[in-house]
Amino acid sequence: MPEDTRAADEVWALLTRLVTDSLAPWRRAVSERTGLPFSRIRVLKRLRPGPMTVKELAHAAGIDAPAATVAVNDLEERGLVVREIDPTNRRRKQVSITLPGRAVLAQALATPDPAPAEVIALPDEDLRTLRDILRKIET
Repeated sequence: MPEDTRAADEVWALLTRLVTDSLAPWRRAVSERTGLPFSRIRVLKRLRPGPMTVKELAHAAGIDAPAATVAVNDLEERGLVVREIDPTNRRRKQVSITLPGRAVLAQALATPDPAPAEVIALPDEDLRTLRDILRKIET
């Protein structure tokens, strides 16, 4: 790991700014395609690996517990999630994504997300280099 992390911090800031500034059209397209606010898609995505409590879901989605409760209530009314008693602690309830919820999530994730113009404008060699570097750090 480099001793001077300034370059790494700058690269990270540039990457996050590019992605953050470029996501709005895709998020709008996902919402139009699914009929759901993007915040609901974010919740469904966090539930894909398995059930969570509302508190765990709030933490995973980066929202506060009241917002998570509102999202879960909405998704439950739509039949996209269910609340069930936690088999390991009957005092808690877990939220799980339903089959219709998985279908909506698959629809959302299949929404085309073309590269922003700034990336498309890069020369082929630069694109290949950037791709190779990002593949090295992909998690």
